[in-house]
Amino acid sequence: MESGMADVALRGINKSFGATRVLNGVDLNVAAGEFVVFVGPSGCGKSTLLRVIAGLEEPDAGEVAIAGRTVNALSPSDRGIAMVFQSYALYPHMTVRQNMAFGLTLAKTDKAEIERRVSAAADILNIADYLDRKPKALSGGQRQRVAIGRAIVREPQVFLFDEPLSNLDAALRVRMRYEFAALHQRLKTTMIYVTHDQVEAMTLADRIVVLNGGIVEQVGAPLELYDHPRTRFVAEFIGSPKMNLISAEIIEATATVATVRVADGAIVRVGVNAAATTPGQKVQLGVRPEHLTLDGPGEALTATATFVESLGVATYAYAALPGSGETLTVQLPGDVRVCSGQTLSLRVPPNRAHLFDANGAALRRLV
Repeated sequence: MESGMADVALRGINKSFGATRVLNGVDLNVAAGEFVVFVGPSGCGKSTLLRVIAGLEEPDAGEVAIAGRTVNALSPSDRGIAMVFQSYALYPHMTVRQNMAFGLTLAKTDKAEIERRVSAAADILNIADYLDRKPKALSGGQRQRVAIGRAIVREPQVFLFDEPLSNLDAALRVRMRYEFAALHQRLKTTMIYVTHDQVEAMTLADRIVVLNGGIVEQVGAPLELYDHPRTRFVAEFIGSPKMNLISAEIIEATATVATVRVADGAIVRVGVNAAATTPGQKVQLGVRPEHLTLDGPGEALTATATFVESLGVATYAYAALPGSGETLTVQLPGDVRVCSGQTLSLRVPPNRAHLFDANGAALRRLV
């Protein structure tokens, strides 16, 4: 079973609720067949943007186009989309089969066609054995599959998912991430997915759209955002545990290297295009916990371990920098033994560090 595909184009989307601006000039192109994830903290505008695409919210300004057709004036049912919400929204008195078929029944679709679509969707989602059960007899994951099946039977050009896994427990969310990826591979339909969970975004997306305060901070493939964040916000949001940020001052800069001094006087060299910077400029040095090492290339920062978590596969040390009170998270291999109170000499690889100016913009990393 394969649905059609359509691209989605957003141009200058603005949306306010009262005096609160929720979306501020959003421009975005989603290619046909692409899996795009909107991610960001609560209140960043990601769900509102999805609802604008669906036609459940009307933008104050801007254009929404699906498959090259402007759809601002069209109702949700005429846009060629299907939406899956955070809540399953299943009718408790109906069977799984009836829930999945409900929209097609209202549209007076031929009964044989309804049965074909329901059966095909049930096979895709591995719920064929549950078609005659009612929702109360299903687990949370099974109910979510039914909600997805109800969308699949419409054979839309675009699927919209609004935090579909947030009601599931941690283990089931991991399993369902795999199932969403497999579903996209099988249907090859355009999918736009909203989540606040950056792990879901990194796992599922062809491209991630990071939203913050109603604006698009950055759009790119997961590893592009991880390796080359354009802003401090993206750097902190993408990656788990989040990136360490350390107050620093530039003391020397060339076209390829910036030399910075941190609070305790330690010197760190960072491979960035820093030609436009000036000595004395205040910056923040960013380094991910997994890139700090106890040996190897790079200058060393001295820090004192204040708390250690040994998780088997990894050891997490939380360490205080002298002179500033700033704390670093350090991710080490699980067989590395570190004790609370131990002084650590932490290496910062120049090609893995980042610098951000006072406005949170990244100095361009060298590839």
